[in-house]
Amino acid sequence: MSVEWMAKARAFNALTKPRLSALSVITGMVGYAVAPSGFEWKTCIGLALGMSLAAGSAAALNQWMEHKRDALMERTCHRPIPSGEIGAGTALLFGLGIGVVGLLILQWLTNTLAMTLTLATLVSYLAVYTPSKSITPWCTAIGTIPGALPPMIGWAASEGTLAVAAWLLFGLMVAWQIPHFMAIAWTYREDYAKASLPMISVVDGTGRSAAVQSTVFTVLLIFSALGFVWFDVATWVFGAASLLLGFWMLWLCLQFLLRTERSLWAKRLFFFTLIYLPIAFGLLVIDVNFL
Repeated sequence: MSVEWMAKARAFNALTKPRLSALSVITGMVGYAVAPSGFEWKTCIGLALGMSLAAGSAAALNQWMEHKRDALMERTCHRPIPSGEIGAGTALLFGLGIGVVGLLILQWLTNTLAMTLTLATLVSYLAVYTPSKSITPWCTAIGTIPGALPPMIGWAASEGTLAVAAWLLFGLMVAWQIPHFMAIAWTYREDYAKASLPMISVVDGTGRSAAVQSTVFTVLLIFSALGFVWFDVATWVFGAASLLLGFWMLWLCLQFLLRTERSLWAKRLFFFTLIYLPIAFGLLVIDVNFL
């Protein structure tokens, strides 16, 4: 393969935001693993492949919609479209193409409910969340909806229906996203201001609103995790571990709220959110399947 083709392949890969897309797929697989029906190769492969393509589609179409604004921000100006590596029209066709293929695979190898929830994720992310970013500081809260649907997709792929556990997964993901993204919003507040994005960290330059939201939703995160024990989805082994993780995150949120070095504590909170999710979901899968 020539150097040019390799560079183009890397650009298309970057267009799918592989790390963010991987998060969607992994949380989707958690929903599948927690569901009681058990493992089935065809469904598992179809879920992983279909969600991967759908997540890549969402990322590519999002970058197509925002490429002019991305060019204004240091953290996004090197993305494939504003950097000129991929044309806007090509990115649009690529995003639409892999999205359609992903939905067809989900319909073929899983079921209609999983495909429909995936379509709802794409529509809410692209038609609701993305435009809201230039309109309201509540865009982050709006964005938690498509961000929380992947575990439900995994559950639906296994069961063909939704149950309490699927909604608990949804609630945990909603609550986790606010402290995660508020920490990002505060860290990159100057970039958002340059692009005229009314993020909460731009509207309230003190950082207090971002910290308060992080704290409130971390409390909700603690209760969401305990819901798995309350509804007999998991045992108190998971419950105790989730309390430890939740109170640790709450402590970081309080430092973000009360300390003067907000940027330092925002970064620490951000890195802990990256640790929280794989540990909590990993423990949940082990608890549900082996305890």
